[in-house]
Amino acid sequence: MINSFLTIHDLTMYEFNQILELSEKIKHKPAAFRNKLRNRIMAMIFQKSDPYSLMPLEVAMLQLGGQSVYTHLPDNGRESPETLEETARNADHWVDALAVKASDHSVIRKLTEVCLLPVFNASTDRHHPLQAMADFLTLRENKGGYSNLRLAYIGQGNNVCHSLILASAKAGVQLTVASPGGYAPDTDILIAAGESGKDTGFRCRLTSDPFQAVKDADVVYCSAWPSREKEEEQENIAQIFKPFQVNSRLMAKARSDALFMHYPPIHRGEEVTGEVIDAHASAAHDQAENRLHVQKSVLLLLLGDK
Repeated sequence: MINSFLTIHDLTMYEFNQILELSEKIKHKPAAFRNKLRNRIMAMIFQKSDPYSLMPLEVAMLQLGGQSVYTHLPDNGRESPETLEETARNADHWVDALAVKASDHSVIRKLTEVCLLPVFNASTDRHHPLQAMADFLTLRENKGGYSNLRLAYIGQGNNVCHSLILASAKAGVQLTVASPGGYAPDTDILIAAGESGKDTGFRCRLTSDPFQAVKDADVVYCSAWPSREKEEEQENIAQIFKPFQVNSRLMAKARSDALFMHYPPIHRGEEVTGEVIDAHASAAHDQAENRLHVQKSVLLLLLGDK
């Protein structure tokens, strides 16, 4: 039984599969779980506003019979970690669990040391385990399993990419990551995944050629381009990432039945074209739905009767 949900690497193989299996049960028979968290309250402490993380968390608690309270603590540099830690220490006395969206992953790791409550990672700069678990639930539904599955990830090595790598290691997926120079996933994530996936058949390959990455892929996954505040910096990002846009020409190199995946928000005409998003093989909206079911599963394992 999990005590907190911080990264996929922290999960045992049993816990990884347990979350996915329970998510499937909840999705198919939601009424059976309607009041499982009655009288439970979760505090949601976000340093960065994000409706795609906030809304499904609130809905998940409500549909399980529980309640949630939301606090926004902007990341103001050096003051933020201390403020978040102190807020969490106080919430320890008021609620049953903490869902935290933090800029610095080390901050959320620290919370598990100072709080007695279960801590739920709603996303950090380094990890987005909830999204990756929803993605792998989507893969189970659309591909029937992971055996010899070839997944191509196109874009920056961000928090979602890191969690996909770690999930692929648990599942034994053949993963290729295509990123521009300077935007590859972090080395320590690759090392951790290699250790975790040494007995599953997992392999991860890095390349700077998106066409090589998607060749014969069963799944093509992309992410939004990095954002910059200044307009001239954003124009430079567009020039760097334009060759990595997922369009019909790139998808043609994948298998004819390849699935397209993308986590929100989606920027049509940037990282992906509208024709790919609207294609029959796009699972982006399935991923969004599965966020809800996976969150319910994790919340039940954290807060339900042991």
